[in-house]
Amino acid sequence: MALPIDVRDLLKSGRRLKRDRERTLVLSVIVEADVSDEVVDVLREALRPHTAGVHLSIMVPERDNPAVPDTASDAVIVAVGSGGAEVMSSLEAARQKDLKIVVLYVGAQEDVEALSLALGQQADDLLLRPGADQLIDALAAWLVREVPSKRLALAHNFDFVRHEVAAEVVRSTAMQNALIGAVIVIPGADMPLMTANQAKMLLRIAAAYGESLGVDRIKELAVIVGGGFTFRAAAREVVGLVPVLGWAVKGSIGYAGTMAMGRAAIAYFEQGADVLGVARHLRDEVADRLPSAHEPSSSAGTRTAGSKLVEPNMDAARD
Repeated sequence: MALPIDVRDLLKSGRRLKRDRERTLVLSVIVEADVSDEVVDVLREALRPHTAGVHLSIMVPERDNPAVPDTASDAVIVAVGSGGAEVMSSLEAARQKDLKIVVLYVGAQEDVEALSLALGQQADDLLLRPGADQLIDALAAWLVREVPSKRLALAHNFDFVRHEVAAEVVRSTAMQNALIGAVIVIPGADMPLMTANQAKMLLRIAAAYGESLGVDRIKELAVIVGGGFTFRAAAREVVGLVPVLGWAVKGSIGYAGTMAMGRAAIAYFEQGADVLGVARHLRDEVADRLPSAHEPSSSAGTRTAGSKLVEPNMDAARD
């Protein structure tokens, strides 16, 4: 049986992902002298790169000697204490270089507007949180949003960014599959595209978690995924129940099914599974919960809507 996946295309994707996660990263970190020890400790632990591909500069501004970030910086991370003249000069130096800057500050959220005015920093690039750990979570989201071309390199080097990068991969793939499900009206024509997207999603998540992307593993992944790892059967059963709105239902299930798969994959990766183990887990989950071809449509529709993988995310799709 021919696989609904172009293995050569999957191999090309794997090579591209390897290149992307090995890209050089340049980060400048400016820490004001009176920043709390808690923030310093959390930053030190979080910004510990796994490879030599990261150029990390950590600077403490001094009187009449502001910290000047590298012009090639992908991002400038500024941890603010009291917001003194030294850090203000450092921020101005970074702005003159037209760099992407994020300010970290432990404080109450209602202080954002006042601090934004005091530092001359846009509110979107000013992260106020009640504690250092929350600051790191917010920093991960900011880096994924503001440095999109280096997402895989960030995830490959810094553990605290991995979940956010993987979650963004899942969201974008789910949106693509929602569009495919809604637009393609020829029965079965959506399956190869959705399946290929799901396989590439798995590869991208694996790349974010530092997994091997060798040729043999990618070929085996194609076999596992192409052998039935899709929510195509669920979509067809539900579309049979509501043919008038079939396009909308297919789009919804394309989105919700891919979100469910992606979230489950992230959970498996975070438990230490590799890409092939994740694919097998998910294939078995789908096989256990999708209705068989011999069951009547009404029963199939009920089982599909109640499946463990689909149900939690259908509400999210409707929202």
